[in-house]
Amino acid sequence: MNIFENNPIVPIQQIKFPGNNIPVNVFMKRDDLTDIFISGNKFYKLKYNILYALENNINRLISFGGAYSNHIHAFSYACKLFGFEGIGIIRGELTYPINPTLKFAAQNGMKIEYVPRSEYRLKHTDEFKAKLKEKYGEFFYVPEGGSNKLAIKGAAEILDNIDIDYDYIALAAGTGGTAAGIISSLRGEKFIYVFPVLKGAEFLRGEINNFVNLHSSSSYNNFDLIKDYHFGGYAKTKPELLAFIEEFYKLNEIQLDPVYTGKMMFGLNESIKSGFIPEGKTVLAIHTGGLQGIEGMNHRLDNRKINYF
Repeated sequence: MNIFENNPIVPIQQIKFPGNNIPVNVFMKRDDLTDIFISGNKFYKLKYNILYALENNINRLISFGGAYSNHIHAFSYACKLFGFEGIGIIRGELTYPINPTLKFAAQNGMKIEYVPRSEYRLKHTDEFKAKLKEKYGEFFYVPEGGSNKLAIKGAAEILDNIDIDYDYIALAAGTGGTAAGIISSLRGEKFIYVFPVLKGAEFLRGEINNFVNLHSSSSYNNFDLIKDYHFGGYAKTKPELLAFIEEFYKLNEIQLDPVYTGKMMFGLNESIKSGFIPEGKTVLAIHTGGLQGIEGMNHRLDNRKINYF
């Protein structure tokens, strides 16, 4: 059975925040439950990339990511599931022991090539792609994070079958592809608060606009970046974030990853407490999955002798 034949129906759960009784209604779309291995926004972003490769009899897919990448985790499993030769170009050097994300990818049969960071920055160039073609032969190129026109098409389906009324959407962002899909699907309606998980992420505004235009040949201004909750940068954490994630789980029995959705929900809570989001409004938060990142983060933090979860 093709898991991409129909988009999964997932629960929409009302949320309680620790230490916050301000009357703002918050609901969460549980896209962490889309699939065990291809979860959250990765389900939607990979969907049309995989279908395109199948329809065009492509055998080899290459993609990119960091050592703890949710995308690489899901991409490797999708390649195994659909019988593609999957190749992952990983930023940085090989280190031992191999972390849980890359161990999972290798178990799925993905070939892993480590690339120094200075060279990795050139991954979009024709010269870099030519070297890959010379080494591996013909392949279908899936960008870092999976964000391309096909991914935006998939992400535009995230809000299908929503049966509650809401004023705002809240979601985390890395490359901006998921945000672009959601913005495109709303066509200027509602308002979207995007919480970048990167430090210095103002550039994402342009990236999101470019993705929106690529998908819909339109532009919209009904979104803003909330840039204060990156906790030092991508995959960086602080004790208050980890404490919030634990308290959130006790209240809601929902796991949040510390790289994406945990930061977004922390920022949303603070935005409500500060009055930035007015009382009486309703927010629909998107859980973009990435729970495999919990194991990866434990791996990193254990190496630094910090207890987590």
